[in-house]
Amino acid sequence: MALPAHAVCYRALMTRDARFDGRLFVGVTSTGIYCRPICPARTAKPENCRFFPSAAAAQAAGFRPCLRCRPEISPDAAAWRGTSNTVSRALALIAEGALDGGEAGVEALAARLGMGERQLRRLFDQHLGVPPIVVAQTRRVLFAKQLIQDTSLSMLDVAEASGFGSVRRFNDAFKRLYRRSPRQLRTKKRVAPSAVTLRLGYRPPYDWEAMLDFLAARAIAGVELIADDRYYRTIAIDDAVGSVEVAPGRNCLLATIRLSHVRALLSVVARLRRLFDLDANVEAIGAHLKTDAGLAPLIARRPGLRAPGAWDGFELAVRAVLGQQVTVAAARRLAERLVALAGTPAQPDITGHEHLTRMFPTPAQLVATDLSQLGMPRARIGAVQALARVAAADPQLLDPPGGAEDVIERLLALPGFGPWTAHYWALRARRDSDAFPADDVALLRSPAVANRFAGPVRRRLRAAGGGRRSAGGTRLSPKELLERAEAWRPWRAYAAQHLWTADLDARGLRPAWAGPDMTK
Repeated sequence: MALPAHAVCYRALMTRDARFDGRLFVGVTSTGIYCRPICPARTAKPENCRFFPSAAAAQAAGFRPCLRCRPEISPDAAAWRGTSNTVSRALALIAEGALDGGEAGVEALAARLGMGERQLRRLFDQHLGVPPIVVAQTRRVLFAKQLIQDTSLSMLDVAEASGFGSVRRFNDAFKRLYRRSPRQLRTKKRVAPSAVTLRLGYRPPYDWEAMLDFLAARAIAGVELIADDRYYRTIAIDDAVGSVEVAPGRNCLLATIRLSHVRALLSVVARLRRLFDLDANVEAIGAHLKTDAGLAPLIARRPGLRAPGAWDGFELAVRAVLGQQVTVAAARRLAERLVALAGTPAQPDITGHEHLTRMFPTPAQLVATDLSQLGMPRARIGAVQALARVAAADPQLLDPPGGAEDVIERLLALPGFGPWTAHYWALRARRDSDAFPADDVALLRSPAVANRFAGPVRRRLRAAGGGRRSAGGTRLSPKELLERAEAWRPWRAYAAQHLWTADLDARGLRPAWAGPDMTK
């Protein structure tokens, strides 16, 4: 990946410019150490500095991580590579353990992405400067380093949670990279942990209020809870169950994770980063979108707005079906009934909270449950049941080889799935930055797009005598909105999020998310 000129990178290093944190790393040839651009250490001479696009590239060049600025907690800019959705998708799969089996897994990873192994290696070299296996190894060791310094987990648990096949390999990796044993890196006295709290970094700004409002409006009682400026939910990955609690920190989110098995910890962190959209470069996205006169004031009002993701793809697909042709509040009530009928009870001693009492049902549980009590039209109940049956029979239903278009095509083939449902799912679960549910009512009625049409759209509407009137102008049709949104690509998902948030702001519909007082 092409970095800015050496002089630009060095200037960012000299000023400790936080905008470059996660976007570049500096290797100091006189010490053999690589740092973040915000490192508090004395700045090295220009001739002793080499710059890299990722931590993996710096380590591959022979540099070891700095113990002061801690690259393991920097914003994960490697997961955000502009228009390279393939690399972003590959990194998401690696973060969930796709290459824990070593080099042999690269071919399988390429197959899941619908391409050849050689093509995948070329893309990684172009965008990250290193092959996929080096990225996986770097993530593993940096995550282990974070667990050593920020938690009280035993070294055995740290090795298992970070994906090392054995304690011996874990020890060897640290001695080779840090020139000391893992125990020598631990800075706090170990106690038996009941939970693990980790810092999940991002590049500011971050609109925590808008993120929490979005999640609060859709929170399923028993599964999710928003209280005291925090987000809570129950989680289940394979046979590991527990809960997460997420709170705002300084240029990071603080995630407290309770799990029955630590080996799922790396996957939990990867899912949380996607759910809270921590890897987006909102500065670059905003710079592109604000060239649209209608979007510019929305971006100026909320420059740190993110596009919320989803904890689980199947869960979101079910919730999207429940949300068809009803309000957000009605969809939430339907989801709560569904969870009460089919979800697994969760004990407070497992989740850590008396208000977290249910797990969202699996496909098999929904197949085995009579859903006639939901109070929905038969067709929509049939759509949920069909989705559950197909997902139970094919665990890769929502993760086929290829891109988001392949998943959307699969969803559209199911009963009850139309373009809105499929694109809404792709936007949140697949993290497709260009997904756009053009027939969404809130998008169509937005004054930001109704007031300022592109020239051809305006002329066509005038010639036809105009369309329906919105509060601030003529409402576009889905086709006309898609034409308008062409200029927003490849960030149409973020444009949609700005329009949805502005719609709530304009109508004064902020969720009352105080919830139960968790401090009592």
